[in-house]
Amino acid sequence: MKALRLHKYGERPVVEDVAEPEIADPLDVIVRIGGAGLCRTDLHIIEGQWKEKSGVRLPYTLGHENAGWVHEVGSAVTNVAQGDAVIVHPLITCGLCRACRAGDDMHCAANLFPGISSNGGFAELLKTNARAVVKLASGVEPKDVAAHADAGLTAYHAVKKAAEVLYPGTTAVVIGAGGLGHIGIQSLKVLTAARVVVVDRLEGSLELARECGADDAILADGGEVEAVRERTDGLGAEAVLDFVGEGGALEDSIAMLHEGGTHYVIGYGGTLRVPAIDIISAEINFVGSLVGTYNDLAELMTLEAEGKVTLHTSTYPLDAANDAMDDLDAGRLHGRGILIP
Repeated sequence: MKALRLHKYGERPVVEDVAEPEIADPLDVIVRIGGAGLCRTDLHIIEGQWKEKSGVRLPYTLGHENAGWVHEVGSAVTNVAQGDAVIVHPLITCGLCRACRAGDDMHCAANLFPGISSNGGFAELLKTNARAVVKLASGVEPKDVAAHADAGLTAYHAVKKAAEVLYPGTTAVVIGAGGLGHIGIQSLKVLTAARVVVVDRLEGSLELARECGADDAILADGGEVEAVRERTDGLGAEAVLDFVGEGGALEDSIAMLHEGGTHYVIGYGGTLRVPAIDIISAEINFVGSLVGTYNDLAELMTLEAEGKVTLHTSTYPLDAANDAMDDLDAGRLHGRGILIP
């Protein structure tokens, strides 16, 4: 089968022929990929940022946002059958550890993360397990929802956390209206009564934010902190959801916070440095948010099927993956890029 393989950090991956995955465990599920989302994490992996964290041995196949059709199942799989359309939770989990039993899938003690710590879905076939697959509603196409497996799931998980502090009359600032942020905006509008203010450096992304329901959109041109302060009577926002995490976004997020506010750190790449006295004197909070649970993904698929949350995507054939990466890196890609084998 064809797969997009990374051979060396610092160099782009290449499409090549590899062996098809095989059923090895009774709970294995092999999915024929209908669409795989391109994430900025894929660029960070290529750059080598995940080299120590992932423990993966090169070469391997990228791609951690996957959806398609069940191709083959192990002998103990009962929740899906061959031909079912599914989206794949990004982690393969054991189901037996304390985290799994608590529904905290992303902290499974024995997890595999296809596309990061094992072979992923930038290929014709992907091996996962029965715990990871969520059946799609009739009429939902895998290529249209694939990016929900990480981008949508990550955004929704963060918004569920923020919803606890976003009562009517509060303000939520979304930094970055790209692949994750545009789902975050829609999720905020579904789950909260807060005013949603979006900050982005690209006019195209701000237009997408407005389409997704943003109440206000601010161009990040150096005056975005003051603009947020003006819109909140000088007090700042109760929640800032930072989907960027680098390039000044971390510092801006803190400066935009209301006293007692919470900074949800979702994007990464930068380093957070805050004097302890500033945290204490303003009683501000910092909350990390990693992917999301199986139940989060199932809930998000319900919202998708009901038309309340919709991905904005651009599709590319697998052999044009590097064109898609160029578009993402250069800011030409609004929404999410989807690779189709």
